[in-house]
Order: sequence, then C-alpha cells, then structure tokens
Amino acid sequence: MAGAAEEGSETEDARVSIFKIGKVYHYDFVLDGKRYKASTGHTSKEKAGDVERDLKKRLRSGFAEVVEEEARQRQRKSIDVVADECLKDYKAKHTANSFAEYALGHVKALLGNRLVAEITPDVVKRFQTDRLTQKAGPKTINDEVQFLLRLLPAAQADVIRGQLRRERALKLPTPPSPGRAFTADEKARLIEEARKLRSPHIYTALLLDLHTGLRDKELRELRWEQVDLVDKKTLTVGLSKTEAGTGRPIPLNETALAALTAHASWYIRKFGQCKPEWYIFPAGKPQPTDPTHPVSTLKTAWKKVRENAKVSGRWHDNRHTVVTELAESGAGEEVIMGIAGHVSRAMLSRYSHIGMEAKRRALDGIAARQREADRKRKEEADRQEAERQQAAARQEAPPTEAVQ
Repeated sequence: MAGAAEEGSETEDARVSIFKIGKVYHYDFVLDGKRYKASTGHTSKEKAGDVERDLKKRLRSGFAEVVEEEARQRQRKSIDVVADECLKDYKAKHTANSFAEYALGHVKALLGNRLVAEITPDVVKRFQTDRLTQKAGPKTINDEVQFLLRLLPAAQADVIRGQLRRERALKLPTPPSPGRAFTADEKARLIEEARKLRSPHIYTALLLDLHTGLRDKELRELRWEQVDLVDKKTLTVGLSKTEAGTGRPIPLNETALAALTAHASWYIRKFGQCKPEWYIFPAGKPQPTDPTHPVSTLKTAWKKVRENAKVSGRWHDNRHTVVTELAESGAGEEVIMGIAGHVSRAMLSRYSHIGMEAKRRALDGIAARQREADRKRKEEADRQEAERQQAAARQEAPPTEAVQ
C-alpha cells in the first residue's frame, strides 16, 4: 500500500533497521546514544543498505578518533592536574566525598609529578609498597589504587588492571575485620561505667549508638532538628560516609528515646533551649560550652569507660554490636541495610518496601534482650547476696546446747 512503511532487514546492530516509506528506503539507528533517522534516497534496498552501513562506519570512525584524541590529551597531563579535575567532578556528583579527597591526596603526594602516560603496572605496585611503608592499611591502599586507575584513560586502565589481576597484585590481601560485637554483660558494664562519668555526653552517646548503629561522625554531628522525640520517634541521619547512609531514618526504641529525652532536659537546663540547628553533643572542654559546634571526639571518655568496665573494643564496635544483634534477632538483610546504611541509594531503592515498623521492631528487640539480660544479672546478684547473708547469719548464731 502506497505510503506505508515496510519492516526492513536489520544489520549486525539490533538497533539498526532499514525500512521503506512509499518507494524510498529510510534508515533509523542509534549509535553511542544518539539517534540517526533519514531517507537513503534510494528505492533499491541493496543501495540503501550500503548508504546506512557507510554512514555508520564513518560515525564510528569519527567517534573513535575523538576518544583517542581525548585519551592522548589526558596522557599528556600530570597526575596532579587530573586528580584535581577528578576530585572536582566527584564532589559535584557525591555528597560524601571526604575519602575521595583523602585517597587522591595520597595519590598526588606519591605520583603527582608523573604524567598519566607514565603510569604502568610496575608504578602501581611501587605505589602499593610505598603506602605499606607509610603504615597504610591494605583496604585503604586498595581503594586508593582504584581512584588512581580512575584518573587514566579507559584503555590504559584496563591494560593495567588485566596485568595486575594476572599477577594477583591488583588488590592487597586484607586481614579479617577487627570488629567485634559486645556481649550483653559487656554492654551492661560499659553503660554502667558511662553513667558514672562526669562527661554529659558519653552516657547518652553510648546508649544511642548501641541502639541505632550510627557511625561516629553521624552521631557527633547530630542536630536537634534531626530527631523527633514526640510524634514519629525517629532519628534522621545527616551527611554520612556513604550515599546510602545519608538521610536514612531510624526509629528510636524506648531505650534510645529515654536517653535522648533525658539529655534534652539537661540540655535545656544548660543552654536554655534546644534550637533545631544546635548540635545534640556540643563542643567545649572540660564541659560543653558551644552548641553551635559539635564535640570533636569522644575518645577520652570512651577510653575511661572501657578501662573501668574492663572491656576491650573500639567505639565502632558499638555499630558491629547492633548489626550482629539485628542479624541474630532474625531481622532481614533489607532491614539491617535500612538501619545501617551499608548500600548505595540505587541498591537501597530495591528495598523500598521496608517500612518503619519493621525497623522499629528490630531495634525494640535489642532493648528487650538487654532488659532480660539485666534482669537475670540482678536476680543472680540478689541470690548471691542472699546466700552471703545467710552464711554470715549462720556463722554469728550461738551454738545450740545438746539435749540431756
């Protein structure tokens, strides 16, 4: 039928097709994200195919030349220059960029004067050795190498990756995680010792960390505007180490809620109010004095708590403890990720069905198990005390006279 389009033959690219409108053949294909659609000017299908294939060949050739020229220009730049360009681009696309700045800083320090073209597999291996000499950890060095390879043209980076993989040298072996989960008894001793310290921060911070799994920086930089103690009873994480962590909501179980409520009462007595933009854990030594800045570290108080409680571990082990307890309670992987924020936002979107109540139940379980452990410890202590008193009473009682 005149004017109708006929389905034509497809070339080696499934997205390419030749079709007929009226008596003339047309082409319609997509190459490198751009669509090309027009008349071939021929009524012969064979000649139309030649036009389409010739155009595609010329476009591909031109694109390859552009890519090669860009690669040549990049290879003539120094690592210093390319690293600065990469970091600028990274900051524009990522809210959490402190590690990128840290990693590229070390790349620049050791390789900044070299040209991109000078980076070879041997140069990468020397970088790894130099960083090990500087006492950097294997995981940190592996991440830095990945940032280094991102500075190179794709073809150059692929060659280096391929050779290092064959030599099993692309990634340094990493030791097992030093993290550990505190036992219920250790948690109880830590909390009790934190309660005794004069520090107004450590008790609330420890309880909150053991019931939310926040990272250290996420915890220290909390503002009052990020918590809802009345209606939703939630905490919203601010800027985090990962994209997945930033802005994630966490329900406050009764222990965390009580700790923050009591802290708010102290805060109002100290500063007169809890302004939304003020930090929950204010700066100042030896006592908090500036609510407009966050406390810089909890290390001193945490060290004292651990020593008094006779418990070994890092502050980050509070987070390990939460994740472990959630897993042991039967919480699904999605719930744990929703609370801990381990995954990217793209991955997190797969788990969008996870509701606040599922997270709340999982965290409430931590508080319930700790209360049960505390109850058993108290019962055992009471039993031992009763036995001690009975033994003391028997020793003090006068001997009975024998019956005549």
